[in-house]
Amino acid sequence: MAYNNDMQKLQICLVSISLGKGGAERSTALLSTMLTQVGFDVTIVILNNRIDYPYSGELFNLGLFKKEPDNSIARLLRFRKLRKFIKSKRFDLIIDNRTKPLWKKEKFYLNYLYSDQKLIYVVRSFKRENYLSDKNSMTLEMIRRTEQIITVSEESAASLNKEYNTNTFYPIHNPIEELLIKRPKNWDISQPYILFLGRMDAYVKNLPLLLDSYYHSKLPSLGVPLLLLGEGSGEEFIANRAKELGIEDMIIQHPYTANVGWYLKNAEFLVLSSRYEGFPRVLIEALSVGTPVVSVDCSSGPKEIVQHGINGLLVPNHDISKLSTAITRMYMDKTLYNNCKTNAKNSVNHLHMNVIAERWKNVILKIVNK
Repeated sequence: MAYNNDMQKLQICLVSISLGKGGAERSTALLSTMLTQVGFDVTIVILNNRIDYPYSGELFNLGLFKKEPDNSIARLLRFRKLRKFIKSKRFDLIIDNRTKPLWKKEKFYLNYLYSDQKLIYVVRSFKRENYLSDKNSMTLEMIRRTEQIITVSEESAASLNKEYNTNTFYPIHNPIEELLIKRPKNWDISQPYILFLGRMDAYVKNLPLLLDSYYHSKLPSLGVPLLLLGEGSGEEFIANRAKELGIEDMIIQHPYTANVGWYLKNAEFLVLSSRYEGFPRVLIEALSVGTPVVSVDCSSGPKEIVQHGINGLLVPNHDISKLSTAITRMYMDKTLYNNCKTNAKNSVNHLHMNVIAERWKNVILKIVNK
């Protein structure tokens, strides 16, 4: 068990927007399980009532109190409930996983909800304004108030420590979990396919690069479709762009599901084309089930995961020619492919949940007991 200096079991609170759909939300659910397994008493606070992922510990679902119309008075009453709950539990530490772009909201959290609390923030994207603040003075206040700010990549931690002249930012990678490999209902894909998995955001995930690179590869002529698994505003763009390129018959779109294991396990390989990431879970999940990857070298994460020519291919970002060549090569060069497939699982052994859990445990104990 994890105890403080008075030999009382440590009470850890995780705060998240929800436990559904997104990678950050999934990571929060996994973190609750890891911290429970290493002996902490975990409570999860979610702001919206969506739960797709299994979690461990007590759940305080603030979303259950959300009523229409959700005006400023209704929100204030909800947050008064949350403040009362936090004060009553007397947590040893709060770990906040939310996006935090609005400085006025963060001042409210710091000075009202989190007053007199030891606090860790988590930054899950290289785009710093998503998880810090839209106002530099607020970001500096957040740095001063927190015990530690955890980033999910080494590149992000180094960049932020340099930018703010601090050592507050510390990297702990996202973990991998054992995925359930269960055939989806109505599965009707019999031919080899390559996979894109994620939120269908045309800009962030750079879907134009993905579709154009696939089009210029040899895979359409070889009858190997591109399967896109996920939902979002980019779905219409995908359909329109595929039609423009004349490859609509080679593009398969499947809706979001939390059970991604079958899709990953049975893909020839996974492709990532994002403009930016944090530490992309899709790459480590693919490798964990023995599926190679082809990824652009965006900031941040891929270069810390992909070993070029060993477990996948890493190419410069925003380059249609290089990404299309890599897609073709990964499929047609069987020596390369088999080598990457053989090495895939072992290449992410250092990201297993028990390893990452120990890193979290060490950081938490250092903060709480200092």
